[in-house]
Amino acid sequence: MKNLLVTGYRAHELGIFTRKHPGIEYIRGAIQRRLVPLIEEGLEWVVTPGQYGVDLWACETVIELKKRYPGLKLSILAAYANPDEKWNEAKQEHYREVLKGVDYYGFVSKQPYSGGWQLKARDDLLLRKTDGMILVYDEEAGEGSPRFYKERALRKQAAEGYGYIAIGSDEIQSVADESRMADW
Repeated sequence: MKNLLVTGYRAHELGIFTRKHPGIEYIRGAIQRRLVPLIEEGLEWVVTPGQYGVDLWACETVIELKKRYPGLKLSILAAYANPDEKWNEAKQEHYREVLKGVDYYGFVSKQPYSGGWQLKARDDLLLRKTDGMILVYDEEAGEGSPRFYKERALRKQAAEGYGYIAIGSDEIQSVADESRMADW
C-alpha cells in the first residue's frame, strides 16, 4: 500500500469541542498504531479530506511520524476552496498550523461550498487515488458521517481489493487504558 486515506468522525460527532479533550490523544494513538506498520511496509502518502476532527488529528499524527520517517508525505485534499472559512478563529488557527506540515494541499472545486456534488467529487477522487483506508468509525456507537466512507470502501474492497482498516471504540479504549497504566 503506497497511498492511504485516513478519515473518520468530525469532532462534534464525538462530543469533542476543545483541543484539550483527552480523547484526542487516544484517537491519535490508535491511528499511529495502525500507521507505523504500514509505513515500515512502504506507505508513502497519507491523504485526508482535512475536516475538523479525525482528519486533522490524523494529520497531526503524520506530522509527528515524519520526524521518524522522513520519506512519509501528507496531503489534504479538500472538497472546495476555503473549507475553514465558517469555523471559529481557534479552529481556523489550528487548521493553518496543520497546513504548515502538509506536503500537498489542494481542493477539488476552486469555488467555496456550493453543494454536495463537491463532497462527492472529493470522495470519488480520494478513493480513486488511494490503495486503502483507515476509518475511525464505530457503528455500535451510532451512525455518523463515516458510514458513507465505510460503505464505499467495502464495495471497492470487494471489487478491487481496496484495503480497509477500521478503528473502533474498543481499540481507542485500549490505547487509553495503556496510557493510564503507563502513567500509574
